[in-house]
Amino acid sequence: MAAQPRPPEPPDGPRGLRPVILVVDDEPGLRESFRLILDDDYEVIDVPDGPTALDVVKSAQVDLVLLDIRLPGMDGIEVLERIKAFDESVEVVLVTAVRTVRTAVAAMKLGAFDYLTKPFEEDELLSLVQRALERRSLEREVVYLRSELERRQDAHLVGQHPEMQRLNRLVAQVARTTTTVLITGESGTGKELVARAIHRQGPRRDKPFVAVNPAAIAETLVESDLFGHERGAFTGAYQRKLGKFELAQGGTLFLDEIATLRAELQVKLLRVLQEREIERVGGGQAIKLDVRIIAATNADVPAAVAAGTFREDLYYRLNVVHLTVPPLRQRTDDIELLVGHFIRRYNHEFGKRIQGLTPQAAAALRAYRWPGNVRELQNVVERSVVLVEGPMIGVEDLPLELSLGASVAAQTEALPLNEASDRFEREIVLRTLDRVDGNVSEAARVLGLHRNSLKAKLARWKIRARDLGSSGAQ
Repeated sequence: MAAQPRPPEPPDGPRGLRPVILVVDDEPGLRESFRLILDDDYEVIDVPDGPTALDVVKSAQVDLVLLDIRLPGMDGIEVLERIKAFDESVEVVLVTAVRTVRTAVAAMKLGAFDYLTKPFEEDELLSLVQRALERRSLEREVVYLRSELERRQDAHLVGQHPEMQRLNRLVAQVARTTTTVLITGESGTGKELVARAIHRQGPRRDKPFVAVNPAAIAETLVESDLFGHERGAFTGAYQRKLGKFELAQGGTLFLDEIATLRAELQVKLLRVLQEREIERVGGGQAIKLDVRIIAATNADVPAAVAAGTFREDLYYRLNVVHLTVPPLRQRTDDIELLVGHFIRRYNHEFGKRIQGLTPQAAAALRAYRWPGNVRELQNVVERSVVLVEGPMIGVEDLPLELSLGASVAAQTEALPLNEASDRFEREIVLRTLDRVDGNVSEAARVLGLHRNSLKAKLARWKIRARDLGSSGAQ
């Protein structure tokens, strides 16, 4: 079976800023010449033959291959064909001592970007490399956007609670317009899902939906990630890069955790909202935008405005339509509906046949406070579908904090608060001791208590250390 190319990653993503160029030539002197010319701006790997080149392409993220046609054993045309079979997005420039029409035609048919004739001028090489890498960057951007669109096609809002029904109606109304929307709600409630629903139900549904979270990007790279940059705009900017605004052209840009945006970028965003144009970092040309902007935050933005950390004029520009996503603890009637949705998804993904929840497990899920909201529920269901062997998810299959909450709730109903609290604490201690085979010292470490404090609690509850297991006396 042929090796599979890597899944698409965000353009100019986690690999860093220096493009990787692989030089394949059996002449050490020529490999050194390439390195001397390219080493300042690019990460250069050089190898003497085709098989070694293929190993590098399969094990590293290579952007461009400079490939000699005449190689020992496996010639350049065969190497080109194999590189393209593995990952057609890698750009290849063939290097030849003789310029012939026949060679050029064969190379282009197999997907080569161009070819270079030896001897060559330094400027000629650098110009060819720059053009090849620019095409590589644009192609990766297209692949990334397509994959993002396909990845979320099945996402939809799930819920029958009145607040969710109201939210669905508002989403349908807002989707028909191009107005700016601000979505607020706790972490994990599904703010991005709401933004995607607005995009998918509107006239821009066939255009890109681009999501960006400034808080998840290194502070020095946020401006470039949003607005793009020109070649040479700063150290490490070796080629032009399109920002998220341009990638979203004609579609929707979702700005998550907008309250984390630093002050100078708030000014730039305000200008984008007012003028509908951007300038790349290091560029002086205004680029017109046709992008719908949806922002989201879990912060109290009016409080941030009052504190002076968020611009009031930007807040009013973003807050044209305000949607609030309720936390899961306020719509517990939707929990089993959401669980069914996630079970179906993960049954399909993992090849399982889980049918649902036992009544005890359903009660435990309803009793839990869900600080992580729907995202936490989704993680719990995914874990359960992976681990459970039987047809139903039982209370014993749930994480400790959920199953513990269920058992204590049954024991402490109608008890005074101090007695219920003491019984809850006792249950946590006993479960921890059970997990560490009765080792009091280890249990104290896990619980964040001094060993003597834990022993005092056990004495108050009339629990003897020697009854807790083989190591209970420690």
